[in-house]
Amino acid sequence: MTNSLRRPLIAGNWKMFLDLAGSVALARGVAAGAPPDGPEVVVAVPFTALTVVGEVLKGSKVKLAAQNLHWEKEGAFTGEVSAAQLKDAGCAAVVIGHSERRQFFGETDETVKKRLTAALAAGLLPIVCVGETLAEREDGRTFKVLETQLTGALTGFGPSQLATLVVAYEPVWAIGTGKTATPAQAQEAHLFIRKTCERLHGAALAAGLRILYGGSVKPDNADALMSEPDLDGALVGGASLKADSFLRIVKFSAPARA
Repeated sequence: MTNSLRRPLIAGNWKMFLDLAGSVALARGVAAGAPPDGPEVVVAVPFTALTVVGEVLKGSKVKLAAQNLHWEKEGAFTGEVSAAQLKDAGCAAVVIGHSERRQFFGETDETVKKRLTAALAAGLLPIVCVGETLAEREDGRTFKVLETQLTGALTGFGPSQLATLVVAYEPVWAIGTGKTATPAQAQEAHLFIRKTCERLHGAALAAGLRILYGGSVKPDNADALMSEPDLDGALVGGASLKADSFLRIVKFSAPARA
């Protein structure tokens, strides 16, 4: 379905939803329905549900992720969770720099880089989010914003250090709004991200880099989005809270690409 260098990845971001019982039920449904030979599947669940969902996912094809992490190994950081604690809870991946973290909780390119450093050191699969606001897009600054965010987060690493990196392009204006970038808009941004990463870290890293689209991804638009050559998967919000809708996205149908 995608470039042979890049296995598709579908990640569900549960945000601040679901109690423990609901989390367990959803995880069971996703684990039971995820095709063994399909895309890599990740679910990013609230901190309170990590251990119980981790138990449900053991032995399945679905990987557990957290929605954030702190960059220090330990210390007097009330309310924070370290990479080691996430690993201990069963996490294999972590979302970093989501636009809601940037918008509401003071996330910066500098703190994204610190979190990425910690995730890589712990062996967690990092899903680093970038994207522009509606005002930035309307002002013609989309590429400038993406370049600034990527440069701020990814400089200082060697290509080998970023071998597991996943980037998620999430136009802020399309998150939770019901608006979705057209496949052509998404492809344009994804190609720019890939070319920027090539400039920063070389052609080999860029060719293998998985870039996900996030922004009101639903069962009825997933196939068209995933048909674009530089879209390697999706970071799914609301549609990941129901097993049937999330699994339909996981089982997207897109023409084979060279």
